[in-house]
Amino acid sequence: MSSTATTSPMERARFSDLAPGLGAAVSFSAADVLGKVVFISGMDVLSLVTLRGILAATFFWWWLRAYPPAVQHSRRQRRVAIWVGVLFAGNVFGLLLAIQLLPLSIAILAYFIYPLLTGISAAAFRLERLSWQSFACAFAAFCGLALMLGTQPGVLAPLGLLGAFGGAICRTVSLLLMRAKLGGTDARLTTWYTLFPPAVIFVAMSLATRHFNPPVDSGGWFAFGGMTVATTLSTLLIFISTTRVGAFRTAVLLNL
Repeated sequence: MSSTATTSPMERARFSDLAPGLGAAVSFSAADVLGKVVFISGMDVLSLVTLRGILAATFFWWWLRAYPPAVQHSRRQRRVAIWVGVLFAGNVFGLLLAIQLLPLSIAILAYFIYPLLTGISAAAFRLERLSWQSFACAFAAFCGLALMLGTQPGVLAPLGLLGAFGGAICRTVSLLLMRAKLGGTDARLTTWYTLFPPAVIFVAMSLATRHFNPPVDSGGWFAFGGMTVATTLSTLLIFISTTRVGAFRTAVLLNL
């Protein structure tokens, strides 16, 4: 008998369940770093989320028309997905505001309190059965992130911290809603319903304030394009991961 290790069907299935969350983590990390480059190039938060929202929503609209989903959302699922989209708008705006106003490491550290919030809330509402080991894992992941960053806060912008914590709360609530109400739905359709409200909100804000500052150089535009692709991909992968492994495990995976 060969001594070469083989992967069992159960192990392959387990990895396939975790893969979307891991992919979302990689995509989000790339988006965060590229977002800092975009801000350095002169683009501000409102301008970024407005243009990115239009492009992402347009792409999913085209995708769903070209390849319609096998099963449409019910009216209730559609309403829930739209509310998740409103929360997503708050999540994105808060996180990017923190990245713009704070050192990148501090912004991410403050934002990543949400895996702990997600675990506590999921257990409190009995959406998931979590052991003390699960909470210990989330706490260790957060502490590990703090140690890895190894930064001293110093004098920080209160608005930036508010954005990070507000974004974390919005992310927690949206993950719980997806887990409780949108399980088994088409991830592409859920993503479309989630991306459309932020696009409308941010376009309305930009028009009302007559505000738009594009990047001032080609490097900024390149970073913006990469960030748009990365954030759109990560949003889709988060929906898939939440359906497969739950809100809490998805949140912990994103600590990567």
